[in-house]
This record gives sequence, C-alpha cells and structure tokens, in this order.
Amino acid sequence: MDNIFGYFDWTDLKFNIAVLAVAFNPLFWNIVGRWEHRTRSLTKLFGSPFTACYSVAIVILLLNFYRSYSFTEAMKIQPKVQVLDSAIAFYIGLGLLLLGTILVLSSFFALGFVGTFLGDYFGVLMEAKVLTFPFNVMENPMYWGSTLVYLGWAVMNASPTGLVLTAWVAAVYKVAILIESPFTDEVYRQKEKAVKEN
Repeated sequence: MDNIFGYFDWTDLKFNIAVLAVAFNPLFWNIVGRWEHRTRSLTKLFGSPFTACYSVAIVILLLNFYRSYSFTEAMKIQPKVQVLDSAIAFYIGLGLLLLGTILVLSSFFALGFVGTFLGDYFGVLMEAKVLTFPFNVMENPMYWGSTLVYLGWAVMNASPTGLVLTAWVAAVYKVAILIESPFTDEVYRQKEKAVKEN
C-alpha cells in the first residue's frame, strides 16, 4: 500500500474511459444547465420547463449509469491490493457504500426529482433552499454520498484503481460544488428578494 500508483496501469483504455466518464458528467450538466438558464432553449423546444428538465434528467441518469459501469470495468481488469482483500475490509466498504446510499437517497427525497436534476436551472424552484436531513448535517450530501458509494465499492473490491478513481470523483465534485453553489445561492436570494418586494 506504500505506492498505490504502482498497482495499476495508467495507460489502460478502460481506466482512461472511467477517468473521462467521471469528469464528463458534471461538465455536461453544468454546461447544459447554464445554457438553459440563459436561453430557455430546452424549455422552448419541449414546451415546458418540466418536460425539458425530465428529458435532461434521463440523459444525466444514463450518463451516471455509464460512469458506474466504466468505474467497475476499470477495477475488474486491474490488480487487487492484498491488504484490502479481507472480510473486514469488505464489510467496511459495504458500510461506506450503505452510508453513501443513505445520503444520496435522502437527498433525492428531500429535493424531489426536479430539484435533484437541475430544476433551478429550468426556473422550477422550490419554496426555499432545502435545509432538512441530510442537508442539515452536511453541505452537498448527494455529491459526498455518491463519493462514499464509490469509495465503498472500491474497498469492497480491494481495488487501488477504484481508490484512485474515487479520489478523482471527489476532486471533480469539489470543482462542481465551487461552480454550482454560488449559482444556487443567488437564485434563491433573488427569489426571496422578489417575495419580500411583493
């Protein structure tokens, strides 16, 4: 475990596809979301912000499935690390995966489908910014829950490749948060201001 980077092949095609898939997802939804917020082109095309939002959500879900598939495929072809190849490590990984799943699902139920999938970019806002569980426990629980899912999956598979890809997931999400949080805060600040003025 001294040199985790020595346990896998950086040049492997499946590993590089997984790296690109992890980076592409938030890039896609941020570009599409900002474009929609500025132009309302998808709302015009689909005739409704809800239909447009649901259509983009389907694409995001398909991209997420592909990201998880490519993550798993990259782990399969790379070697395992012996120190993680044990029952204890497996159950620790399972615990991380379950905790991450709880954060992701509770975030989804708190935000709803449209709130989860860029509703604010489509002008479909909630009454107020969500502050209930798990948002009252941590900022961005959906992102960090998803990261925990990948971390748990990597540990369960005793995969150094999975650990490196999980670190990449965390880094990509951190950048996404830096881009998205100010936007979301501003949208709800404007909504609150409009409500007070009326």
